[in-house]
Amino acid sequence: MPAPTPDALSTLTDTLSDLTEYLRENPDPTEALALIEPLLDEYTGLPVQFADTLRALARTVQEHQTAAGAAHVSLLVAELRTAAWEQSDQHTLQYVLDELRALHQAAQSDPECGACR
Repeated sequence: MPAPTPDALSTLTDTLSDLTEYLRENPDPTEALALIEPLLDEYTGLPVQFADTLRALARTVQEHQTAAGAAHVSLLVAELRTAAWEQSDQHTLQYVLDELRALHQAAQSDPECGACR
């Protein structure tokens, strides 16, 4: 697998910024939920992927540490792993998305959204 590039990752973060801006324009909720769904997937969504990325970084740093500064590096690796667990905990956002989708579907039986009343 070819190594990702900083440019590719910049494109990713730019896309997320574009999504944020688009959502600030108040699109249709069905479309907004569909756009967010892949980001919050319980297996492949951002919280899970980012947690795995932080763990991989911690492992890489730990495997390449030298004796000089080992204690400090170990502390930083522990912080990366703690952050990874915190990110993993965010996988439950998929349940929030499921509930939002259910509420939106129920509200669609009402002909006017809250902003239209």
